[in-house]
Amino acid sequence: MITSAQNPFIKNLLLLQDKPRARREQNLLIIEGIREISLAIAAGFELTSLFYAPSIVNEHDQNIITAITVSGRIEISAEVFARIAYREGSGGVIALARPKRLILRDLNLKPDPLILVLESVEKPGNLGALLRTADAANLDAVIVCDPQTDIYNPNAVRSSVGCIFTLPVITATSQETIDWCRKNKIRTFGTALTATRFYHETGLQQSAAIIMGSEANGLSNTWLEQADELIKIPMMGKIDSMNVSASAAIVLFEAKRQRNFR
Repeated sequence: MITSAQNPFIKNLLLLQDKPRARREQNLLIIEGIREISLAIAAGFELTSLFYAPSIVNEHDQNIITAITVSGRIEISAEVFARIAYREGSGGVIALARPKRLILRDLNLKPDPLILVLESVEKPGNLGALLRTADAANLDAVIVCDPQTDIYNPNAVRSSVGCIFTLPVITATSQETIDWCRKNKIRTFGTALTATRFYHETGLQQSAAIIMGSEANGLSNTWLEQADELIKIPMMGKIDSMNVSASAAIVLFEAKRQRNFR
């Protein structure tokens, strides 16, 4: 059992938490919590190491841990787990896994897909919240264009409550995504305050990609000029902005309503 935070394995795990470069160089991501780990396994992610504190893990989760196939299974003390845990209440287990770096040609879409496209997302917490929304709407994919954060940032994984593993998450440039949507006859709907049409006045039953910009800057000119249509949410208060995850949920569930929630 590891009982010191100075152990090389623990020091490396802390490095992976803090440094995107270390995660890239070692080709690893951190998954905290048995629910999130179980979702990753179900999605075909390869676990390389499993750190767990026997004094914290409950009996149900211990049975799951015992059944997991992993080459490195490492017991740690409760004190060490408290040092490495990214959040409270994660049940005493953390795993390292190989990320999946999916690209556009990896997507195998069903007819009339519904896709969420995120441009230049900056905050891992926002990305995680958007992935929860995407999972709730059972989308076909999420495409992250020109990302300003690592999609496998530990805070993104944590705030997504594992939803980063429940549907395909692709990274690409905005122009690559525009060209791909055109090639696959997917109509693009950019959300922008400059739009003249409201989202609920727009037909979203056919193949559609909903494009959300960053909270700070909105959509870039690339999308404003090349999206098939611009739509907006009615703003009836004294400000003209809304949390990007809330905005995405409003538009996506209108699309699901138009599709009879299929």
